[in-house]
Amino acid sequence: MKEFSGDVRRILEIRELAPDLAVVAGADDLTLEALLMGATGWFAGFPNVFPAESVRLFDLALQGKLEEARALYEPLVAAFRWDSRVEFVQAIKYGMDYVGRYGGPCRPPRGPLVPEHVAQLEQDMKKALESLR
Repeated sequence: MKEFSGDVRRILEIRELAPDLAVVAGADDLTLEALLMGATGWFAGFPNVFPAESVRLFDLALQGKLEEARALYEPLVAAFRWDSRVEFVQAIKYGMDYVGRYGGPCRPPRGPLVPEHVAQLEQDMKKALESLR
């Protein structure tokens, strides 16, 4: 079951009600918290932008290496928050282009990001990329 409510407490509630049901993190900006609460997977958007780092984050979380996971996650989370916005598809594609992976244009009915969103996304991407150097 994909848990996308933004309330990580629900993961424990779901696991209590249906112990055999796999709970999967549904929001990039709650991935670490969800994995620590027992989610076993991640429906991911921004790992298309940061694939290696996302795999590392997932592995660190499942291994219980919280300090290392947090050090990787915290600078990425501003970019990951775009996964929970209306403009998530445009943001992911823009982020892919920004890091040199082809994201390309969005198909209608999605339009381009407005200039204010581009400016904020670039700031979030710059923060993430600086932390990875």
